[in-house]
Amino acid sequence: MKAKTTVLLLAVLTVCMACKSVKTMNHNNEIYLAGGCFWGTQHFLAQLPGVVSTEVGYANSLVPNPDYHQVCGGTTDAAETVRVVYDPDSVSLDYILGMYFLTIDPTSIDRQGNDVGSQYRTGIYYTDDAQLPVIRQVVDGVSRAVGEPLAVEVKPLQNFYPAEDYHQDYLDKNPGGYCHLNPALFKIAGEGRAARFTKPDSATLRQTLTPLQYDVTQKSATEAPYTNEYDHEFRRGIYVDITTGQPLFVSSDKFDSGCGWPAFSRPISGDLLTEVADDSHGMHRVEVRSKLGDAHLGHVFPDGPASSGGLRYCINSASLRFIPVNDMVAEGYAAWLPLVR
Repeated sequence: MKAKTTVLLLAVLTVCMACKSVKTMNHNNEIYLAGGCFWGTQHFLAQLPGVVSTEVGYANSLVPNPDYHQVCGGTTDAAETVRVVYDPDSVSLDYILGMYFLTIDPTSIDRQGNDVGSQYRTGIYYTDDAQLPVIRQVVDGVSRAVGEPLAVEVKPLQNFYPAEDYHQDYLDKNPGGYCHLNPALFKIAGEGRAARFTKPDSATLRQTLTPLQYDVTQKSATEAPYTNEYDHEFRRGIYVDITTGQPLFVSSDKFDSGCGWPAFSRPISGDLLTEVADDSHGMHRVEVRSKLGDAHLGHVFPDGPASSGGLRYCINSASLRFIPVNDMVAEGYAAWLPLVR
């Protein structure tokens, strides 16, 4: 991992506090994350936008319903874990995972901060196979950025036993209590909640967008090829929806297709986009729009690099705003750093 990326990923890499009451939802909307001592991990995750509730407990235990002393004794093989229930209409799984990676050293084995033991190992435990491609994409991106394999388990959840009451929301009950995380991460998590992406009304868009940006995003116009802003932009960073600020693509997936517009092999996540049949101009194409902003982005074609999935997302520069990697933390996009390599 390059020195600057190491600082951005691992200097912002710890946290702590707690959450609210647990609300039962479909298991598609939950993920289980082990990040060392669960007190701090719970508090950090509870502050993220779209997180409905959290609960600390013991995951994948060999012993049914273990207590804290058994887990610390090393006989259960359980991991201190946080159950995260989230609203997929408000936050994506890749965002949650990206933020989670800011709180851990992903190469450390059975240790986070001063906490040592197998119960403090890191892990992502899923309850639905549909989550696995997103998990793998994020984990592989972090591994490439770090430049070595990660010590983060990725496994199906076998069991989860809630921890004792005094562990729940521990740092809410005990302000100033022990936490292995850097307090600076609390601010990042809290600012993420305040900066939830929203679609402005048409009048606001007319005021904030240039005429070209408005025509492209709102009227499905197409900008001129080759002379647009990001056709030859290949610095490291992310590309966000110009209308909402929501991240859509990363530089890691950008390539020079020769078409005259920015080309990407994939979006950050498929659920960020909407695809619509487009038969205009005597052609049959597939239009791509941002799901949250309903902004016209461009089109997707099946002639991209085979090694990256075979797709080419041909996107108007006027639909995007590029944020260089060195500006991502300051602009509130720290959670996407693991995807940029």
